Amino acid sequence: MSDEDRNYWDKHARNYDRSMMLLGRPIPRMVELAGEAVRDVPRVLEVAAGTGLVTRTLARSAREVVATDYSAPMVTVLEQGIRDAALDNVRCQQADIYALPFETASFDAVVAANVLHLVPELAAALVALRRVLRPGGRFIVPTFCHDETVLSCLVSRALALTGFPGHRRFTAEGLRAAVETANIRVTRTELIPGLIPVAYVEGELGPKVVLRSSRRSMFDPPSSGKSSFAR
Repeated sequence: MSDEDRNYWDKHARNYDRSMMLLGRPIPRMVELAGEAVRDVPRVLEVAAGTGLVTRTLARSAREVVATDYSAPMVTVLEQGIRDAALDNVRCQQADIYALPFETASFDAVVAANVLHLVPELAAALVALRRVLRPGGRFIVPTFCHDETVLSCLVSRALALTGFPGHRRFTAEGLRAAVETANIRVTRTELIPGLIPVAYVEGELGPKVVLRSSRRSMFDPPSSGKSSFAR
């Protein structure tokens, strides 16, 4: 992640939850589905946990959750929220999605909610998430789909004018294609309506394959939309 992107999230850590009042219509259903997916799962990694909108539900479903974010101020807010909720099965730490400090195949599920449209290098991010997931583990990547509707396209372009650090505009079809290209067997999809809809995509890790890791990659199929937030 670039320093510019990190600075954006550092700056917005305290008011992130308020910003979700505008775009948050899909969030309750997204959180519900993610919670169902990790029920009784022994060990879950959450990346881009932010302020913990998803974390608390994951913690009430799974046995152990490691919640990470690459913004230190976000992790500070996250830790306070976990303490306030009195959850003792969550460990919070700062970590970059491209350099996760965990052993290979050390998690039973990986949750990356509303982050894949933000990463500069999608292929590298998917490779990093695959690495820490055990074979057969659950891969859960609900994502805002900025190119799904005419309205969401317009809202997305307005966001770009504010400096929002997006790097691609997905459709639900494009997100699923990207996940499948990463050799994840998709087991569940649901498009959740909203000002910008969220595509809930869940799958299982298949056998190991060699994946390319480049800025313009096989993970940006034509149906996923532009590879950057061009205005």
